Amino acid sequence: MTTMTTPTETTPATTATTESPSTQAAPGRRPAPGLLAPLRRMQASFRVRVLAGYVGLLALATFAAIFVAREALAGGLDERIDSELVQESRELRQLATGNDPETGEPFAGRVRRIFEVYLSRNIPSRNEVLLTFADGEPFLRSGRTVAYRLDQDPELVARWGGLERTDRGGVDTPDGRVEYLAVPLVGGGETRGVFVAAIFRDQESGEVDDALRVVAGVGLAMLLVGSVLAWLLADRVLRPVTEVTKTARTISGGDLSRRIPVSGHDEIAVLASTFNDMLARLETAFETQRRFVDDAGHELRTPLTIVRGHLELLEDDPAERRATLELVLDELDRMARLVNDMLTLAKWERADFLSTAPVDVSVLTEDVLAKAEALGDRRWLLDARATGTIVADRQRVTQALVQLAQNAVQHTEEGDEIGLGTFVGNGEARLWVRDTGPGIPFEEQERVFARFYRAAAGRRSDGAGLGLSIVQAIARAHGGRLELASVPGSGATFTVVLPAGRRGDDQGGER
Repeated sequence: MTTMTTPTETTPATTATTESPSTQAAPGRRPAPGLLAPLRRMQASFRVRVLAGYVGLLALATFAAIFVAREALAGGLDERIDSELVQESRELRQLATGNDPETGEPFAGRVRRIFEVYLSRNIPSRNEVLLTFADGEPFLRSGRTVAYRLDQDPELVARWGGLERTDRGGVDTPDGRVEYLAVPLVGGGETRGVFVAAIFRDQESGEVDDALRVVAGVGLAMLLVGSVLAWLLADRVLRPVTEVTKTARTISGGDLSRRIPVSGHDEIAVLASTFNDMLARLETAFETQRRFVDDAGHELRTPLTIVRGHLELLEDDPAERRATLELVLDELDRMARLVNDMLTLAKWERADFLSTAPVDVSVLTEDVLAKAEALGDRRWLLDARATGTIVADRQRVTQALVQLAQNAVQHTEEGDEIGLGTFVGNGEARLWVRDTGPGIPFEEQERVFARFYRAAAGRRSDGAGLGLSIVQAIARAHGGRLELASVPGSGATFTVVLPAGRRGDDQGGER
């Protein structure tokens, strides 16, 4: 028995569910923190968030592809069914207007003969059945076996047998939905026969379902493979970040020498390079601090011991007290100079160590020479005076040249010659101080710039051995260097070389 498609209403059954007291959460009661900790860590993991976003996007794309494929296949199925039904009716009408292949004469309204010839020539598709009705009764049908006999359904026979005009529709049968096209053959003003082409749509849609299952299977496989690849890709991308974390934890233990391996030129490589640069700066800063503490402890221990010893032996005699006081004040002055020098060395790499501005080299040369002449009774000479402008810290450069002049005074005798000169050219400024002292042995020329180093030749300096280190620090802070040219027995020349920066039009020096 066939049922026609009619709207029906269904009332869903309502089922009340009651939770037992044991399953209901008590008001104000929170889950145990220990159970939520792993979940919170997973939510906080960048890798998990990236993977979840990627998998979610891939899953959405997969389901969208399945939905689009389903709609496309379903639409194509309906079009194909309509096309097949129309094609069957068109072929029947063409046959009816032709001649009988046996007699060669027109059919002349003989519908039974038309149906016989048509069914003998046409083979329906797999889920299609062809029915004919003559005089209101079932006549012939296609030989293909189907699960449900439409020509034995009383309602359909009554509907199609006396049809007077073409009917296109669908019915529900025990074997699923059936789409049909019924075409009456009219002669003499009355219906003499009816041709019905019917297709079991649900069976046709089974092929669509098979195709959808294949698409879904491929999509799910791609989702699984894509998820695994996304996990591996996230692990590879985040590996440098993990190395940064491990290195940072190692650094917290005091090891600043480690660096992160850098490979490639992507954002992660830039991050690793930036982190390595930061480590280098931190290592330099900590090393400078450590050296300052070590140097201060080493150099201040002796004057403190001297001061303490004399204060402990201080007597009531005014003369002795005066002598002790003078000695203690001298040691304190030396300690103050030492501390100031070490602070200068400790700060030279800081951004605020220099205060640069345009400096007239000619004026700078004259000022330094005037200040140097007060350092000792020597024969001071101006070797060369450059004309031009450089960008530098005037006070720091003056400090460096005066320190070199003081060093020359300490290694020469009264009446000895000390020369000072400047030159600007070839993109750099050269400022030098030379003396006619004993010079520096070749084996010591690499060590004279070290902190607290005192040369063995000539008179020993009264300072702590930080003068040349300070001059070198000032030169390096400007982006320059300190050069030494010395032949034992023929004096020494120290040259501060600075980037010229901005120069005047007149370069070179005056003799």
